[in-house]
Amino acid sequence: MLIVFLLLFSSFNSLKNSLLILLNIPLALVGGVIALWMTGQNLSVPALVGFIALFGIALENGMVLVSYLNELLKKGIEIDDAAIQGACRRLRPVLMTAITTALGLMPLLYSSGTGSEVQRPLATVVVGGLVTSTILTLLVVPALYKWFAVKPENTTV
Repeated sequence: MLIVFLLLFSSFNSLKNSLLILLNIPLALVGGVIALWMTGQNLSVPALVGFIALFGIALENGMVLVSYLNELLKKGIEIDDAAIQGACRRLRPVLMTAITTALGLMPLLYSSGTGSEVQRPLATVVVGGLVTSTILTLLVVPALYKWFAVKPENTTV
């Protein structure tokens, strides 16, 4: 987690933005745990691998949204308007990432042959976590952005 934080910090040059993006991890974790619980599966090594993959996808969605919100702020749009516009305009890219990943994992999720006991927990965690992560990323991150935003430098025109 520390390495991920350092990479985010080096990319965004902002402690606040890095923390806001890392907030996606608990949002994804909730969905993965609930999906395992609802399907009656145990936490296993494949499920933990699924959590790692899920965290990567959730962080990527957060980076897409936060970087676009930062762009809108640099253009001079108010923070509240930027949060609303950013969430609306990045809805499609975030949903496409989640939907394509979930569709790609459907064969693993519904497999019943040899080896399915290894594949199913991984797919369950990723698909369940994507549901909560995507919804909460599009709702929570823009709502909290006001407190985590880096104010752009005042430029005189």
